[in-house]
Amino acid sequence: MFAEARLTNLIANLLALLAVLAIVVGVVLWTIRRPYFSISRIELAPVAGSTLQYVTPLNLQTALAGQVRGNFFLMDLDEARRRIETAPWVRHAVVRRVWPATLQVRIEEQQPLAFWNENQMINTWGEAFTANQGELPDDLDLPQLNGPANSERLVVQRYAEIARWFAPLGLSVREATLTPRYAWEVTLSDAVRLTLGRDPAADVADPHGRSGALPFAARIERFVQAWPELTRRLGGRMIASADLRYPNGFAITLSPETTASSRSTRP
Repeated sequence: MFAEARLTNLIANLLALLAVLAIVVGVVLWTIRRPYFSISRIELAPVAGSTLQYVTPLNLQTALAGQVRGNFFLMDLDEARRRIETAPWVRHAVVRRVWPATLQVRIEEQQPLAFWNENQMINTWGEAFTANQGELPDDLDLPQLNGPANSERLVVQRYAEIARWFAPLGLSVREATLTPRYAWEVTLSDAVRLTLGRDPAADVADPHGRSGALPFAARIERFVQAWPELTRRLGGRMIASADLRYPNGFAITLSPETTASSRSTRP
């Protein structure tokens, strides 16, 4: 009889404890859903060592509007981060709560390296992204890069190699195109058009810049080395285009002087 009374008291105490816990949980849930805890401020800052030029709090509010629910306690930070990273000019975001009603967002902005195909840009990591090109500074002169889908990293890699070769001549790359057949066409800053042919390793990009780089660079090196003597021999005539696909030389076409005539020569 005594054991049964102890068991009854134990069960009663447990039920009372559960009831109290249920009340406490209900009060907590009711409290954290109050409007007082709504996110009322977005604190925006760049990641360490960078600055923000394009991303604004309004961009982030637009990205989050109607897409992420919850208040200070209930907001899904991973979902908020994913939504913020869909905003123009945002490459990566780090999101955390700051008491009592602030969402702190650290942004890594896109760093545009070039225009990509028809309406995109490509960043310094070799990733394509979409943003309003009208927001670019007026004095920012970006080259045009073109290529098939998923060739961004390869095109950026080869663009950098070509730019390094022509830099000593005071020339830069205005446009570089990787065709669907993985052949290269380049336009320099002086409007000279180069036909480079197929890249032996163009099917796979090498992040270390080694695969296929030697045969690809050899054609450019030959042309660059001949450039000073070639321009001297031309006596001021301008080169319109050069075909570097020959195994032992290259062919050039001169810009017309006063007529539409042109000629080719092969060193």
